[in-house]
Amino acid sequence: MSGETPESGKISPLRKSVPCPMCKKPSDRAAYPFCSQRCKDVDLNRWFNGHYTVPVVESDPASDQIDAED
Repeated sequence: MSGETPESGKISPLRKSVPCPMCKKPSDRAAYPFCSQRCKDVDLNRWFNGHYTVPVVESDPASDQIDAED
C-alpha cells in the first residue's frame, strides 16, 4: 500500500497538520485546515459579515476601448 512505511506498518497522514487560521491549534482532518467545526463556522461567518474582502480594481471603460483597438 502507498503511504505505509515498511518499518512501522502504519499509514502516514495525507496532509500534515497545520496551525488553525483562527486559533493556531493543530488542524483536524475532518475540518481541515481548521481545528474544529466551530473555527470553520467562525471563519465562514466572518466572510458573510464582510470582515474579509477581495480587493477589486475597477478600470475606466474608455481606457479599455483604447487598449482593445491596439
